[in-house]
Amino acid sequence: MTDTARSTALAAHARRVYLEAVLRGVPALVHSLSEAARQLLLMAAEYNVAQARKEGVGAWIKLGPLWQATLIQALRQAALPGAGDVHTAITSPGQLTLVEDKIIEREITSSRLALAIMDRASWEFTDLRTRFNVLDQSDELPPHDLLRAPALAAMVLDTWHSSGLGPSEWSLFQAVLHEEFAHLVSEAYHEVNHWLVERQVMPEVDLRPFIRRSPEARQGALLAALASGVVVVGNTGNSSSGVVTSTGSPTNLDTGSSAGEQTRYMARPVATDQAALSPYSAQAAEVLAQLQRIVGRQVPAFAATVMGDGDGGTAVQHAPPSARLNAAINRAQDALVRRPEPPKRGGKTVAGGLPPAEAPAPQVLDELKVRNQAFKQVLKQAADSPAERATIEIVAMMFQSILTEERIPAAVRVWFARLQMPVLRVAVGEPEFFAEADHPARRLIDRMGACVMGFSGASGSESLEREIKRIVQVVEAYPDTGRRVFQTVLTEFEKFLEQYFEKENQASAKGVSLAQQVEQRETMAIQYTIELRKMLNEVPVQDGVRQFLFQVWADVLAVTAVRSGAQAEVTRQMKRAAADLIWSASAKVSREERAEVIRRLPPLLKTLRDGMGHAGLQAEKQDDHIRSLNNSLAAAFTAKAAAIPRERLDDLMDQLETLEAMLPEAEGVEINDTLMRDLSGHETEGLEVVAEGGSAPTPAMLAWAKELQVGGWYMLDYRGRNEAVQLAWRGNRRNMVLFVSPNGRGVLFQQARLAAFLQAGLLLPAQDEALTVKATRNALAKLDVDPSRLLN
Repeated sequence: MTDTARSTALAAHARRVYLEAVLRGVPALVHSLSEAARQLLLMAAEYNVAQARKEGVGAWIKLGPLWQATLIQALRQAALPGAGDVHTAITSPGQLTLVEDKIIEREITSSRLALAIMDRASWEFTDLRTRFNVLDQSDELPPHDLLRAPALAAMVLDTWHSSGLGPSEWSLFQAVLHEEFAHLVSEAYHEVNHWLVERQVMPEVDLRPFIRRSPEARQGALLAALASGVVVVGNTGNSSSGVVTSTGSPTNLDTGSSAGEQTRYMARPVATDQAALSPYSAQAAEVLAQLQRIVGRQVPAFAATVMGDGDGGTAVQHAPPSARLNAAINRAQDALVRRPEPPKRGGKTVAGGLPPAEAPAPQVLDELKVRNQAFKQVLKQAADSPAERATIEIVAMMFQSILTEERIPAAVRVWFARLQMPVLRVAVGEPEFFAEADHPARRLIDRMGACVMGFSGASGSESLEREIKRIVQVVEAYPDTGRRVFQTVLTEFEKFLEQYFEKENQASAKGVSLAQQVEQRETMAIQYTIELRKMLNEVPVQDGVRQFLFQVWADVLAVTAVRSGAQAEVTRQMKRAAADLIWSASAKVSREERAEVIRRLPPLLKTLRDGMGHAGLQAEKQDDHIRSLNNSLAAAFTAKAAAIPRERLDDLMDQLETLEAMLPEAEGVEINDTLMRDLSGHETEGLEVVAEGGSAPTPAMLAWAKELQVGGWYMLDYRGRNEAVQLAWRGNRRNMVLFVSPNGRGVLFQQARLAAFLQAGLLLPAQDEALTVKATRNALAKLDVDPSRLLN
C-alpha cells in the first residue's frame, strides 16, 4: 500500500472512530435532557413561565425519542464509506443574505452551539485538525466535514427541527444541550487523537502552517509569521527577513529555527449611535467629511467609492476584497481567535513565551496590539489597489485608538480587537462604512463601548462582558455576511439591554423595579385625571375640591387600583369617597342637606386621610389638603349656585364605578405640561426623584434628552454629589428616565427635568463623541502628520 493510500485509509477510519464515539454518547445526552426536563417541572415559576415549561417538556417527552433516532440515523449515514462531506439543510454562511429570517435565526442558534463546543474542545480540535491536514494532504478540513463543530451543530439543529421540535424547546434546553454536546465532542476528539497517536500520526503536533514559498519571498515570510504567531516588528520595508518573536529573540523565517515554531494557538474564549445625538451630530459629520477630504487627496479611487462620482451621482459600487487580500484577512482572523500557550521545548515550558489563555487581560491586550500592527503590514502587501491599502491603514488606526481607550475594561477591549478583521472586510466591501455614522458595524462598536465605558469593577458587568463575547463570536462565525450580520447582532444587543438592567444587573434591578412602579402609578393617575375632568366638565363643583380630585385623589385611586385591583372593595370605597366629596361640596340650600353633610363629614374625612396615607402623602400635606377641603365645604353652605340634582349624582357614581372601562389607552394619552405631576412624593430607599434644578431647556435640549440611550454613562451633579451614573431604563412612553450609580443608587427624571439638567451642564456624557468617531478623529490627526501612510 502506498503512503497516500495508507493516509487516506487512516483518515477514513479515524472519521468513523469519531462518529462512533459521538453515536455512543447520544443516549447519555438524551438521558441528561430528560433529567433536565424533569427538574424543570419541579422548579417554582410564574404561571406563564411554568406553563411554557410544561408545554416544552411535553413536546420533548413526545418527540425526544424521534429526535434521538433521527440524529443517530444521520450520524450512521455519515459514517458509511463514501458518504463524504455532510451537507445539512441549513444554508451556509456565505448564502445568508439570500434566505429568510427564520433560517438566519436557525444558523445563529447553530453557531452558538458550535461556539459552546469549541470553548470546551478547541485544544483537542486543533491537534486533530492538524493531523487530518497531514492525512488528507490538504490545508484545511472541508467546510461540511462533521469533524468541524459548525457542521455537527448544523446536523443537530436540522434533525431537531425535522423531528418536530422547535426553537422554543431548544431555548428551554439550550444550556443543557450546549454543556452535553461540548462534553461529548471533546471526548470524541480526544479519542480520535489518541487513536491516531497510537498509529504514529504526528505524535508531536507542530501547528505552524505549511509555508508555500513564492517569488515574493518577503510577503510569504510575513504571511507565515502571521499564521504561526511570530510577531513582526521594525520597518517592514527593510529587505532583511529577520523578525522578532514575542520572546524578544531574533530568528530567521527561512531557517525556521526559532521557538516561535513551537508556539501553539487555540480558539480563545477570551449607543443607537451616540454620534447621532443632537450636540454631537455636527462633530461626526465634520470628522467624516475631513476623512473624505484626506482620503480624496491621497487615494482618488478610494475617494470615489466613498464620496460618489463628484457630480452628485451615487457612490461607485465597490468590489469585494481581492482574492489575495481576502485570503490574508482569513488567515489574520484565524490567528486572532487562536489562544496562545507558552512554547515548549523538550517537554518543558520555555520562559518568555506568548501569554497563555489564563494570562491577565492587559497582557493579552498588549500582545494583540503588537500582532495587529504586524497583520496590517501583511494585509497591505496582499492588497491589489491603493484603495484597499488606504482602507487597511485607516481601519488599523481606528482600532489602535479603540484598544488604547483606558475607560473600557481591558477584558472587553480584547474582544473588540477580535472585531478588527470582520470590520476591515466590511470597510473594504462597503466604503460607506466611513461615510455613514449609523452604519451597523459602527453602531455596534459605539453601542457596546458606551455601555462599558463607566465600569470600574462595578457589579453586573460580567454578564454584559459575556454578551459582548457572544456577539463577537457570532460575527466571526459569519465572515462574509457583512452589514447584515452586524445589524442582526446589534438588534440582539438592544434586546439584551432591555432585560439586562431589569433582571441581570444587581446595581440597577431594584431601581428599575421601583421606577416601573412609579410609571405605572403615574400613567394610571394621569388617565384618571383626564377622565375625571371629562366627568366634572359641566358639574358645578368648588375649585378647591376640583383641584383636590385632579391633583391628589386621582393619584390615590391609581395607587389603590394598582395595589388592590380596580374592582377591590377598598378601591370602590375610594370612588364612593370621591362621589361623596363632590356632593358635599355642591351648593346646600336646605337645612336637611346641611345636616346630612355634617353627619357624613367625619367618616368622609377619615377615608380621605386613609387614602392619602395609602398613597404616601406626608401628614403635613394631608393636613393642608384637609384644611383646604374644609374651607371649600364651608363655602358650599353659603353658595348661591344651583344644587347638583340627585339623578346627576347617581350618574356620576355609576361613572366612577366603571371608571376603568372608560380610561383611555396609555398610548393614546397626550401628556402636556398641565398633566405633568410632582413625583417627589415617590422617593423611597434606593430611588431619588429629581423635582428641581437645571435651567429652562430649549427645544434642542428636549430633543437631545429623548435621544439618550439605555446603557450610556454620564456624570451627574446632584445633591452635592458628582458621580458616574448609567442610563438603565426609559419608561414605555419615554417620559421617565432612570439613572443608576455603580453602588445601586437610582435617580429618576421626568423628561423635561432631564433636558433641564443637560441644559445646565449638571448631566454630562462620559463620552464627548461616539467611540468610532473619536477613533476616526485620532486617525485623521496621524494622517495629517504623515498622509503617505495611506499608500505605504
